[in-house]
Amino acid sequence: MMDYTKIMSKNVRTLQPSGIRRFFDILDTMPDAISLGIGEPDFKTPWHIREAGIYSLEQGHTKYTPNAGMSRLRGAVAEYLSRRFDLRWDPRDEIFVTVGGSEAIDLCIRAVLDPGDEVIIPTPSFVCYGPLVTMANGVPVYVETKAENEFKLTAEELRDAITPKTKLLVLPYPNNPTGAIMEQGDLEALAEVLRGTDIMVLSDEIYAELTYGGHHVSPANIPELYERTLLVNGFSKAYAMTGWRLGYVCGPKPLLKQMIKIHQYGIMSAPTTSQYAAIEALRCGDGDIEMMRDSYDNRRKLLLKGLRGLGISCFEPRGAFYMFPNIGAFGLTSEEFCTAFLREERVAIIPGSAFGPGGEGFARICYASSVENIETAVERLGRFIRNLGGEK
Repeated sequence: MMDYTKIMSKNVRTLQPSGIRRFFDILDTMPDAISLGIGEPDFKTPWHIREAGIYSLEQGHTKYTPNAGMSRLRGAVAEYLSRRFDLRWDPRDEIFVTVGGSEAIDLCIRAVLDPGDEVIIPTPSFVCYGPLVTMANGVPVYVETKAENEFKLTAEELRDAITPKTKLLVLPYPNNPTGAIMEQGDLEALAEVLRGTDIMVLSDEIYAELTYGGHHVSPANIPELYERTLLVNGFSKAYAMTGWRLGYVCGPKPLLKQMIKIHQYGIMSAPTTSQYAAIEALRCGDGDIEMMRDSYDNRRKLLLKGLRGLGISCFEPRGAFYMFPNIGAFGLTSEEFCTAFLREERVAIIPGSAFGPGGEGFARICYASSVENIETAVERLGRFIRNLGGEK
């Protein structure tokens, strides 16, 4: 018999499966359970956006597009970013379209890294960055952000993490799982640390449109960071288009030229139907964003009030659609807590340990769910912690 362990890539074999997926596997056996785990809008893609995709099919637009994406779409991205965030890139060679934001992140990492290069990753954060760095033969360097700093990356933490091998800094804000944001002053402080270096910034802004109580600020809005920023965004969260699998990356022409080579060989082009729908979203979807963001904001306030009413400490998130309460007082690890809560009360939330260093003792709760589900989940959480003897 063949020994497949000798055939497998050592890099891939040593990767750990996502800590999030295990909970979804359990949840799949509980059709009556409430899921506050998956990071997906509970809205359907707005009809006018779906209709644009349908119409493109009816018109027979089913062929490949240019590798970088349709020029009309890249132009729409440029217009949107300028209008909404005061960001400017040339759609001809500083913007290109990817299969979701996930591909864009992967391309940014692979186009920049040589073996042994280090990538600074603030944690807790989404699960993909470290494994993608490892698969690109780079070295993830995790920097644990603190609740007392609102889970922001501080200039001091960045300075301490930089070495001669540092090639890339990931800035995942608004943040999944904490809901933290970086404000202009925070980014200006990081810019001072990066001054005089060749370190690039990968800014994952997939939740940029979901910012509460203020406006999103991109690293690319900071003049000193603009030329070193690779901005990743997409359509999944802002327009409830997760299944359409469409994203984009913006940045310096020389780097995007290298990314497109990888994209050409691995993907060729993003889905054509999705690109037509995305043009409609960018040009006519501002009202959809506002409606969904206002709804999430109401649920954010409801969940925060419910958690604090149970005596659970929780930093107030200002972006995305996640809450990251501190559950360390109940005598269980975050995985034990979330597993028991799911099995006993049939509510799925995700252990903070799934999101890297600094996540232990917390849990991620996604409030992209109905008000009824949130209220029921809070009620069940209260009963659960009373049964643990942990009522505060």
